Order: sequence, then structure tokens, then C-alpha cells
Amino acid sequence: MPLPHVLLSAAVSLDGCLDDAGPDRLLLSSPADFDRVDEVRASVDAILVGAGTLRADDPRLLVASAERRAARVASGRPEHPLKVTVTASGDLDPGARFWHTGGEKIVYTSDEGARRLRRAGVAADVVPLGAEPDWRRLLEHLHDVRGVRRLMVEGGGTVHTQLLQRRLVDEIQLVVAPLLVGDPRAPRMFGPGAYQSGRLRLLETRAVGDVVLMRYEPTEPGTGADAVPADRHWLRIACELAAQCPPSRTAFSVGAVVVAADGTELARAHSREGGDPVVHAEEAALAKIDPADPRLPGATVYSSLEPCARRASRPRPCARLILDAGVRRVVTAWREPDTFVPGADGAGLLAGEGAQVVELPEFADAAQAPNRHLLQ
Repeated sequence: MPLPHVLLSAAVSLDGCLDDAGPDRLLLSSPADFDRVDEVRASVDAILVGAGTLRADDPRLLVASAERRAARVASGRPEHPLKVTVTASGDLDPGARFWHTGGEKIVYTSDEGARRLRRAGVAADVVPLGAEPDWRRLLEHLHDVRGVRRLMVEGGGTVHTQLLQRRLVDEIQLVVAPLLVGDPRAPRMFGPGAYQSGRLRLLETRAVGDVVLMRYEPTEPGTGADAVPADRHWLRIACELAAQCPPSRTAFSVGAVVVAADGTELARAHSREGGDPVVHAEEAALAKIDPADPRLPGATVYSSLEPCARRASRPRPCARLILDAGVRRVVTAWREPDTFVPGADGAGLLAGEGAQVVELPEFADAAQAPNRHLLQ
């Protein structure tokens, strides 16, 4: 199911601490960065903090700029984003500023935590998620019930760790401040555990006052039926490649990317690439990779259109080329319509021989856009 775009936002010291161990909050951001954070807050639909952050800091999580608040209202959005917190126990102070400033609030909790919060009379929508809060169910509820498309997560370290380890993070915005904490008791942004094995992609780095902002996104593909943020990133690229195809009245415009298990891009291509009027995207991409490359069996093929199961222009269809290359996971945006091949079922051919096929229909419009003339 579609999930919100999850953006982790944090500031750390040079030695990776979110705070020191003292009773007062250590201010790591510069005035210029506080304004940047305010701009990001104004751009999202919801802001989330964990129960530990709420207890320690009692943040208000408001958009400070009157101009930005006015712009949100003018665009039909509430003045402030939805405020969200998560607690298993439900042990939260109903008098905290979090509940009594800004607009709507929602708290996700366990069944027992929900009973406790309702008895306490917290001023929020209380949503139980079973015996323990489940992050995927939480994000699905935010997306489907509350209409959240962009979620900013401002901590703390436990929340950041859990979301990243569960591969639910689309972007990390990390600010590094010119301070050293040096206290082993100080909280850190991420805890120990299993993370993605590949290198994250650096999207941006820039100075903001005396701190440095770095933006990263995950690159490692998923391994099963559940899509991870990197899957959406690579499929978005495949759809952008489809838009680069020379137009045709007799064939679809398709883009494809082949990505190794560690997030390394092996090849990309689009239909009719290099002046070949009949070459398909997946075919062209696989042709750029050494067939003996040991990374192929663990790779994922991202294709804006379901790989073909039958074709007249080549001996083997793309679904067969993918299987013969050893690839066993395919992510696609759009099932092939009957425009040229009635009953096309590349996904069925792939699945029938043990490949995992993941369809992300939220990208269907982007995949169809360069093919509108064929669908009328």
C-alpha cells in the first residue's frame, strides 16, 4: 500500500550526539538552520516525534513564520501540520504543550496505551495499533485515513533507528554542528542494529550558517513483496527514462533500471535507445551488463511497464531475458494493456518461474504519460 514520504530530520554534534547528558537541551542548530527547519515544517503534512522526545522536550512543533502559515492556509491546508506521536505505554502528560498548541494531534499506541490515554483525557485522536505500535500500520493509517503524503520525523534517536532499520525512510536531512559532546551517556541519532548494506546516496550538502546540512536517500532495493523507499526511487527513475523515448505509434515508451542488491546501479535504458526502433528498455539495460556479473541473481529490475511476455521483433521477450539473466525480482508501475498484445501477462510468466513481481500503481500515471496517444 502507498505510504507517506518519510523524512528524518536531526541535528548532531561532530561526534554524532543529538544532545548532551545535562538537564537542559543542547542547541545544535544555528539561527539560519532553525529557519530552514521551519521552512521544511511548512512544506509537510505532518510532524512526528516519539514519546521520549515529547516527555523530555515537550515540543510545540509549530510553523513559526507567519508568512509560511499564511501560504499554507492560502493553499487550502491547515495553518500548522498535523502533530503525531507514538507511545507503547500511553504514559504521557495530558498537560504538555504538545497537545494544547497548533492544530490537530494524533497519538498512535497499543491497545492498553489507548485505554490509559483516554482515561487521562489527552486532547488528541487516539489510535490503537494492537499489542504494540506497528510502524507500517501507522504509516498506512496516516496516508489512507489522514491524507498525509509527506511526514517529517524530528526524533528522537529510538524513532529514527526503528524507522531506518524497518526500511521506511525516504530521506534523511542531517545537520552537523561544530560542537563536540564527548559524553558516552549522550543520546545518538542511530542505535546499533541491522541497516541497509549499501551506501546511501548524497542528494545535497550546503552550509547553513555555521552548520552543514547533508541530505541522503536509501538506495538498497527491497527483497520481497513489500516495497521499500529505494524501490520507489528507482521506479521513479524508470518512469523518467520512459519520457525520454523517441515517440512511436506502434510501441510503448518504457524505461528500465537494473540495480544490485547493495543499491549499486548496474544499467539503465529506455525503449528505442540508440536508434534501434524495436529494442525494449529491459532488453537494452540487460545488454549493458556482463551476463557473468555475479550481482545479477540478487538484482532488481525496475520497469515502468510490465515486462513483455510475447513479442514479434525479437526471439525472446523481456520477461524471458530477465529470467535467463538470473534476476528474480521485478518492480513495475503498470500492467501492459491489450493495445498490441492481447492477454499480455509478463508478470505471470515471471511469477510462474519463481520471480517476485511488485507493482506500485501510484506510479502508473507517470508510466502512462508518454503513452497517452496509444491509450485513447
